[in-house]
Amino acid sequence: MSFERDLTADLELALRLADIADEISLKRFEALDLIIESKPDLSPVTDADKAVEVAIRAAISQARADDLIVGEEFGSPDSLVGKYYWVIDPIDGTKNYLRGVPTWATLIGLINPEGRVVVGVVSAPALVRRWWAAEGTGAKLKFNGELRDIQVSKVSKLNDASISYSDLIGWGTRREKFLALQEKIWRTRGHGDFWSHMLVAQGAVDLAVEPSLALWDMAALDVIIREAGGKFTNISGEAGPHGGSAISSNGLVHEAFMKEIN
Repeated sequence: MSFERDLTADLELALRLADIADEISLKRFEALDLIIESKPDLSPVTDADKAVEVAIRAAISQARADDLIVGEEFGSPDSLVGKYYWVIDPIDGTKNYLRGVPTWATLIGLINPEGRVVVGVVSAPALVRRWWAAEGTGAKLKFNGELRDIQVSKVSKLNDASISYSDLIGWGTRREKFLALQEKIWRTRGHGDFWSHMLVAQGAVDLAVEPSLALWDMAALDVIIREAGGKFTNISGEAGPHGGSAISSNGLVHEAFMKEIN
C-alpha cells in the first residue's frame, strides 16, 4: 500500500498552523488575566494551551478533512490505523509560559500510516525562533527573520560532548548512572523541553535526553533531528517518538551514552 503525499504542501500547512498558534500564544504570554487550571495529573494548563489547540484543530479539519488529530489537551481518536495524523502540543513548556519564562513552543508533527513522522515544526515565538523539516528536505531554522539550514555537530567522543536535559525526575534506576556520567563528559546543562533537542539539531549541543515524554512532546522533534543528520530514539534504543522517552543526538555519541545509562 502506498502512503505517498505531497509533503511540501503538508509542511506549508504546518507552518501556517504555527503562524496561527504564535498569534494566540504570544498575545496571552505574560497576560495578567491568564487562566491557569490543573489537569488530572496536576500539571498546569492555561487558557492559551486550549485556545491554540482548538485553533489548530479547526484549521487542520478544514484543510485536511481526512486526517486525524492527536493533541495534548483534547486527546486522540480511538484508532489511528491506516491514517495520516497530526500530533499537536499547543504549548510545550507550559510551566515556563505561565511564569513568564520565554522558553516555550508549539510543536506540530505529521505521522504517516506506518507510524513515521514525516513533517515537523517547532515554533518558539518568544525566542524569535522556528525550526522545521519534512522528510527528504533537510532541517531549517528561522531566527529573527533569517533562514538557514541546520546540521548536528561532529563531536564523536562522549567525554567531549555537551549534553542537555530537563531535570532528574523520572530517571528511576538510571538516575545514579546519569549523575555519574556528568563527571565524565565535557558539559551538562538543563536547557529542557523542546529547546534541548533543537539545540542538538542546530549543532550547539551534542545530545539531549528526557526519561519520560508523551507522543506530542516528541513527534515534531523526531523528524527535525533526523533531517539535521542526527538520531532520535527512546532510552532503550527504539527509533521514533512512540517509546515514552527521548534521546536525540548527533548520532556519533548515541550508542556510547546508551551504554553508560543502561
